[in-house]
Amino acid sequence: MKRRNLLAALVAGAMGLGLAGCSQEQESASTETDANNQANSAEQAAAPAEEKQTYKWKMVTTWPKNFPGLGTGPERLADNVREMTDGQIDITVYGAGDLVPALEVFSAVSQGTAEMGHGAGYYWKGKIPAAQFFSTVPFGLTAQEYNGWIFHGGGLELYREAYEPFGVIPWPGGNTGVQMGGWFNKEINSVEDLKGLKMRIPGIGGDVLEKAGGTPVNMPGGELFTALQTGTIDATEWVGPYNDLAFGLHQIADYYYYPGWHEPGTALEMIVNADAYNKLPKHLQAILDVAIREMNADMLAEFTARNNEALRELVEEKNVELRRFPDDVINRLREMSDETVKQLAEQDEMAGKAYESYKSFRDKVVPYTEISEQTYVEIREPEGEAAPAQ
Repeated sequence: MKRRNLLAALVAGAMGLGLAGCSQEQESASTETDANNQANSAEQAAAPAEEKQTYKWKMVTTWPKNFPGLGTGPERLADNVREMTDGQIDITVYGAGDLVPALEVFSAVSQGTAEMGHGAGYYWKGKIPAAQFFSTVPFGLTAQEYNGWIFHGGGLELYREAYEPFGVIPWPGGNTGVQMGGWFNKEINSVEDLKGLKMRIPGIGGDVLEKAGGTPVNMPGGELFTALQTGTIDATEWVGPYNDLAFGLHQIADYYYYPGWHEPGTALEMIVNADAYNKLPKHLQAILDVAIREMNADMLAEFTARNNEALRELVEEKNVELRRFPDDVINRLREMSDETVKQLAEQDEMAGKAYESYKSFRDKVVPYTEISEQTYVEIREPEGEAAPAQ
């Protein structure tokens, strides 16, 4: 019995020593692992972080640098993209004439001279007749309706199809809302008064003026003051009170006409060289897309906020004579606009596709606009109180 107890004690002791040895080995191994982990962490911390690829881009515009609204919008976009990408996309903005002439923006982006451009589609109607539908159509969609067509009515797909052969990807890049009818040094009392009139007016609106007997001239905004002052042109439209005041057009014209029948919701555009865009990682492409959409919305908001105060200043402080186009002039211009747009659609296949999509959406959206936005504006103020000065 005593011998059995002695053997049991010896076995228990041996097991205890074995377990203790294992514990010490495990503890030693654990300590060694911790030391290795700490060494690896220190080594990783000491190693320089892998640098992210950066993309230094140039953006050319059709506007003077930092011109209110039109010119400050691209600057805002560049700042936002730089911040959102933590500097991975660094865009330098060039105003009209700084890198390329104002009306050469599209060619510069197509050829890769600049990665981005900001302008308006109707400026390059000679290259892409259909581009005018993605800018503005006389008596066509308002800014709100246009955004509906582009983003939810099939417009964007056609827009990009039209620009694809030129290696350019377009986005709506801001909207002016309904523009003013323009600055004139003579009264417009009938359609006859448009005959022989040499007027700066781009896009389809210019073709309508030509049909009415006038002479349309396309020139960048920076040249308007001198052209009107020297008599190179007899009249000009630009944008609206906010921008027109900035150019000082009230100093050289007697009459300021409304409404802007020719540009009811002018969409500006941001264009990007397709090769440059495709080289961006997917997450940077997404950031660029979101930033441009934000710019598109913000610019319309800015024009809505600034135009009213600028118009008040023009009328009350600058003594501008505000005039409304006579109804018979508007009605005749509407008829000629319909004829002109149909002719454009018949002459160019892509323009025809854009026209069919645009017209289909317009036919659907106008009835709802009439019972919603239009009716509300009519009932918002007692009759006569909201009418502008004549």
